[in-house]
Amino acid sequence: MYTLTRFLSYLQKFCNISEEEFGQHLVPVIHERKFEKKQLLTRAGEVEHYFNFILKGLIRKYYLKGKTEINTQISVEGHIIHSQESFHSRLPSEYFVEAIEPSVVASISYNDLEGLFEQSKKMEHLGRMVITYTMVLKDRWQMQMIKMTPRERFLNFVTKNPELLQRVPQKFLASYLNIKPETFSRFKHLLRNVSKGMVA
Repeated sequence: MYTLTRFLSYLQKFCNISEEEFGQHLVPVIHERKFEKKQLLTRAGEVEHYFNFILKGLIRKYYLKGKTEINTQISVEGHIIHSQESFHSRLPSEYFVEAIEPSVVASISYNDLEGLFEQSKKMEHLGRMVITYTMVLKDRWQMQMIKMTPRERFLNFVTKNPELLQRVPQKFLASYLNIKPETFSRFKHLLRNVSKGMVA
């Protein structure tokens, strides 16, 4: 089993939860799930049953616009990914969640999470803090998509996530940043200037 230390560290950003509390309340309801490259964690049209924390790997969330895949999230180890709207509303997901690399996630089912919240006020508070944080991140990203130019989005993303340029197929990144593939390729030459500190 993969170590859950990273998940505990993530949760401790929101609440003073001890190893004992983590072991007592959360470990019993965590399911370790493994997925191969291109395997779906969630399929559009089905209800999302799991809240997932990535222990290993790289996972994306996307929807279909006609036959085009529109990526809305690309996450690595130490981050949460799931079809959020479907998980909380219990309605069918409009998103696919797919492993880009072989991945391992620590998952908690909707029913187990609700049971956990009923048992412990502290766990309910922690859950509310995490959910609020993920919603704030989503709104912040959407605002960046509106306010930033394609060039600004590209530079902002690659300077903060340089490793993803190597790990994520270019077509996925271009879609995620809402940049045409040919424009994305053209922006790549800017990276040399970024490394020299010539681009603000």
